[in-house]
Amino acid sequence: MKGFIPQETTGFVGRGPELARLDGLLASRRLLTLTGAGGVGKTRLAQRAATRMATYAPELFPDGVWWADLATLDGDDLLLATVSDAVDLSDHSPRMPVDALCEWLDGKRLLLVLDSCEHLVDPVARLVGEVLAKVPGLSVLATSRRPLECAAEQVIEVAPLPAGPDALELFTQRVADQDPHALSAEGAAEAAESICRRLEGIPLAVELAAAQVGPTVSVADVAARLGSRFDVLARRTGFVWPRRHLTLRTAIGWSHELCDPPERLLWARLTVFRGSFDLASARAVTAGAPLDADAVAAGVERLVAQSVVRRDGERYRMLDTIREYGREWLRELGEEESLTARHADHFVALARWAEHSWPGSDQIHCYRIVEDAHTDLRTALDHLSGDDPERGAELAGLLVFFWTCCGRLKEARAALEGALAGPVPPGPARTRALAGLGVTLTLQGEYDEALRVSDEAVRAADADGDKEGVFGAAYLAGLLALLTGRGEDARRTVRDVLAAAPGFAFDSPARLRCHLVEIFAHTGLGDLDRARRDAIELRAHCEEIGERWTRSYLDYQLSLIALFQGHPDEAADRARAMLDAKRQLGDAFGTALGLDVLAAALAADGSVEHAARVYGHGEAVWRSVGHPQRGTPELRAVREEYERTARGALGDTRYARAYASGAASPTMPVS
Repeated sequence: MKGFIPQETTGFVGRGPELARLDGLLASRRLLTLTGAGGVGKTRLAQRAATRMATYAPELFPDGVWWADLATLDGDDLLLATVSDAVDLSDHSPRMPVDALCEWLDGKRLLLVLDSCEHLVDPVARLVGEVLAKVPGLSVLATSRRPLECAAEQVIEVAPLPAGPDALELFTQRVADQDPHALSAEGAAEAAESICRRLEGIPLAVELAAAQVGPTVSVADVAARLGSRFDVLARRTGFVWPRRHLTLRTAIGWSHELCDPPERLLWARLTVFRGSFDLASARAVTAGAPLDADAVAAGVERLVAQSVVRRDGERYRMLDTIREYGREWLRELGEEESLTARHADHFVALARWAEHSWPGSDQIHCYRIVEDAHTDLRTALDHLSGDDPERGAELAGLLVFFWTCCGRLKEARAALEGALAGPVPPGPARTRALAGLGVTLTLQGEYDEALRVSDEAVRAADADGDKEGVFGAAYLAGLLALLTGRGEDARRTVRDVLAAAPGFAFDSPARLRCHLVEIFAHTGLGDLDRARRDAIELRAHCEEIGERWTRSYLDYQLSLIALFQGHPDEAADRARAMLDAKRQLGDAFGTALGLDVLAAALAADGSVEHAARVYGHGEAVWRSVGHPQRGTPELRAVREEYERTARGALGDTRYARAYASGAASPTMPVS
């Protein structure tokens, strides 16, 4: 089954009637919205309902069930990008994003889950309305504290768990995870029932209460303390049971009071992370008197034990309702401004490290870290664009190659354009951002605008005298020349800057990219022996140090060269090596190029039906990046020649059948 649904990390309890109702409605309605107070279990219910659809009724949504988490978005700037990414659209084209999304979804039957829409109700409603109108095979399941108020919407209010058996089972499960013997103590069963009744069956409140049970705190102790807190609340506020929003806030506040002062401080400081975070980032951002780095690590684990922080593999995150509460305390402490600045400093440093580590064995690791930290990198960028435009431009420029290779080309362009719109002074940061913007424009096929930006970047780099900036501007100019059929211009541009500053190819990322442009230019100009010799030499260095991105494009060049020189077996092997690296990097554009050259090699070797399947799969990948098939001019000629070869050998009917089979395949038919 195609699609993506987050894995459940804890046991699921109850909700039988709700799930049965959702099963029926998802089969007949196109827009369902689960509403209810924070912590009531909307996300978990949507997660389980989506999983049931994918598992037991795949025929309803043969193109998959896909999940988009909107909780991490501060505003609607990245709404379209987030939804597009969720359905595997890595659009590289300059088209209107909604048009690209609708075109990608057209003809598909799928379920899209939009989780946590409450802070973006109006833009989500506009997007959902437009896409549902244009894509008849799409259904949407949303979760939100408020309805979307779309014309086709059916709203389902999610109530708390029944305060009897279901809430009690949830409490029992969570307590048993921590202390299996706690519920066998005298009076524990009655106390557990009292807790669930007091907390009205609100799942998050029940889990927070269960987390307080431990070796020195019995279930009866928790019930007594909770009862005392509700009595005080009733006297102070005229609280009348049930008032669910107040009940949940009371449970969160009670958990806060039960934390010791360092844990409360850490809770508040961790709210500066908008997305998930790892321990290294938590230490870097939140450590400081009176918390040292070791205290932060230990404190995070204690907050996990108290259900304040959720663990997801090696990363951590807070639920929105708990984060909102802690953020109020951060403001009360007067630390919000300083923590925001430290957060930005940390993520600028992370981006510098990732860029510096690009031409080395940490490359894949860097990709993963940058992708995992994407939300907070964007948060830092948004802060710096207003507070420190020069560092904002630097951060955007540092991230451009990670974002473009991870399918975030439009986002990279928007970030770079936004950064450069501010008062960024002349210097290396601005030059790097200009070069990055030129690369995004080039990859989108907007060559005229890319040429204007490229000329500006070259002038800025010359004025700066910064070597890395000169290499970056030369790479942009060379790439643009390659894609517009000016191989000699590309070769001359990078040769000149490399000759002016001799050094090892792997001394810097931009220098390495210039060497790659030179090899591409040799191939395009027909200097195949020179291209092959240089590519093999550079590839050996890549393999020695574990670099993948450059090596993958060298395999691509070697595949083309082998094809031109009459060695289709070698061409196919090189193309498969390229595709393996592109899979690890998540580079959809590079994958599409690799599939084209693999198909050509297969056709040249006589495996014409296999070639047709690969061409079909390649076309589907090209659609995912929003372009018709592209590449350097020599690839276009190769593609056209060997497509004719395969079609001629198979005939139109068999070719079309094999092509369609490859296009529909969820996995690459490479072997």
